[in-house]
Amino acid sequence: MSTKSISENIVITSSSAYIEQQSSVKDNRFVFAYKITISNVSDKTVQLISRHWIILDANNKSEEIYGEGVIGEKPIIKPGEKYSYTSGAILDTEIGTMEGRYFLIIKNDDKPSKIECEEIEVIIPRFTLSVPRTIH
Repeated sequence: MSTKSISENIVITSSSAYIEQQSSVKDNRFVFAYKITISNVSDKTVQLISRHWIILDANNKSEEIYGEGVIGEKPIIKPGEKYSYTSGAILDTEIGTMEGRYFLIIKNDDKPSKIECEEIEVIIPRFTLSVPRTIH
């Protein structure tokens, strides 16, 4: 299952998959991979600077994660380009959700420093992390 949203002329597409080989039902350890694609449909170059994730499991246990970039990178995405990455999350339950936001700056050739660039916030829509056949 995938989700898609657009804000600030940036399209965010997400999908997730259960990783059975790394999970352990008896230990309440459920491992998921998720893929995010960030598509720049604007006419300006952007750079992803930081992220904020909210991960919620079926027990209402919430975890918030703040960090620079994604997977150790701060990608620059030109107009018409896409950037994709895969990462993971571990839950104590068979089902949960992730959502959040990215903080990007609009790169301007006339103003190359971060201080002089405009910052935008892009919503990452909620998507489900679920063991197959858990949701009917």
